[in-house]
Amino acid sequence: MKSLLALLTLLALPALPALAAEPTLYGRYEYIGVPEIGETLKAKMDTGALTASLSAKDIERFTRDGDDWVRFRLATKDADGKVYEHKIARMSKIKNRADEDEEGEAANVAKRPVIELDLCLGGIQRTVEVNLADRSSFNYPLLIGARALRDFGAAVNPARRFTAGKPNC
Repeated sequence: MKSLLALLTLLALPALPALAAEPTLYGRYEYIGVPEIGETLKAKMDTGALTASLSAKDIERFTRDGDDWVRFRLATKDADGKVYEHKIARMSKIKNRADEDEEGEAANVAKRPVIELDLCLGGIQRTVEVNLADRSSFNYPLLIGARALRDFGAAVNPARRFTAGKPNC
């Protein structure tokens, strides 16, 4: 009787997800390939940011065939000045936490165009939503936020750096 009761208890449990793959552990900083621009950029893996962000300048929105598009140049140290054009996936609202006053109200909310870009981390390529912002004053031109980390099946060890090596996809 005890065996039957144990079997019924197991059958009554909600189905467990198939053994989920363990996340791949990356360092706080990694090399990310951006096939569309033919470059590998140093990126900060930031679990505190929601979206990914690419350093861009001369950001100009325009309409093409009734759709919203954006034109921009990379704002990186070695950028060649090439102009890139992309269809806008959506507009994001980014709060600058440094501008919050003592009551916690945001003093500044920026709207940024979000595009979809293929990114390569190690040997894994994913299409990721990336907002465009001038990050030229930061050390890393690409920030990989929590959504992209999830898409890559990534976990971050802040004590490590460049664990995936150069991208190969």
